[in-house]
Amino acid sequence: MTSPLWQAVRGALALTMLLLLAACGGNKDVKKDQPAAGAGDQSEGEQLAENIRQARQGNEEVTEYDLNHDKRPDVWSYTVKAKDEQGRTFDKLIRKELDINWDGKVDITRNYDDNEQVAREALDLDFDGKVDQVNFYEKGQIVRKERDLDYNGKPDLWLYFEKGKIVRKERDTDSNSKVDYWEYWEGDRVDRVGEDLDGDGTVDRWTKNPSSSEE
Repeated sequence: MTSPLWQAVRGALALTMLLLLAACGGNKDVKKDQPAAGAGDQSEGEQLAENIRQARQGNEEVTEYDLNHDKRPDVWSYTVKAKDEQGRTFDKLIRKELDINWDGKVDITRNYDDNEQVAREALDLDFDGKVDQVNFYEKGQIVRKERDLDYNGKPDLWLYFEKGKIVRKERDTDSNSKVDYWEYWEGDRVDRVGEDLDGDGTVDRWTKNPSSSEE
């Protein structure tokens, strides 16, 4: 049996290889406008544990890429017909799906905004076909991450970013759907930590990071 650790390592290696292949281009086997296998009827949403693969809409065209040449697609690129300011028709990118460990199943889904910048990225971290983490972007820059650490279908870790740097971390440590742990970051390190000791959803104890005041 393959261990979860080895699956994670294999996934990371596969992602690195996939990105390198995508960047380099090379010879790709391409199939256009074919239904995505196993897409199902699941709808897009913010809830974790949703299916990693989103339902294909009727106006979408999909192009499949076989980057490792195993005769199975590794990347699915979804586009719709749109018009630019001059009225010219073009294929507008709205979504990509990636199989990073080459098992034939989608592991990452990326949704794009009107400027074709990443707006939302859903990740299946344990390769079970369900979303475990969602990353949110504005103008192509990360602003928030939500993750399900105990794989119960609900987010229990939230990370907030400003200008690409983490500024706050929140956690639900006892799985009661309430934040009970806060970290505030300044200068790439934790400045202070807040803890809810009685479960009422408010901070009862603040702890200052001693090193944050040394400089």
